[in-house]
Amino acid sequence: MASFSTTSKALIVAAGLLILVASEGFIHRAGAAGECGKMTVGLAAVSLTPCLGAVKDVRAKVTAACCSKVAGMFNTTPKCLCAILLSPMAKQAGINPAVAITIPKRCNIKNRPAGKKCGKYTLP
Repeated sequence: MASFSTTSKALIVAAGLLILVASEGFIHRAGAAGECGKMTVGLAAVSLTPCLGAVKDVRAKVTAACCSKVAGMFNTTPKCLCAILLSPMAKQAGINPAVAITIPKRCNIKNRPAGKKCGKYTLP
């Protein structure tokens, strides 16, 4: 049986997210601004594709692109990250919320809402 590289696995997860986002677009109509502003949670999740390597292993390196996206999210739509992490799409993509919630701290984001609850998880 062939072994997949980390890059191949990330591409498969990204493709799965894109399929889920596309299906979400057909199921839900865009309405008033929600947790992620005028963007759907699914579309916001796709914008965090640079974070895929860091959402399953707390020791994985968080890329600069991921940190930039997460920092921007905290500045514009701070509730969006929780909405993404707690979404059924994140669960289907195999994202571990307990690990993903550590990304802002691992990125050393200064304005992160430390101690804020995100479902049953707390931002460190």
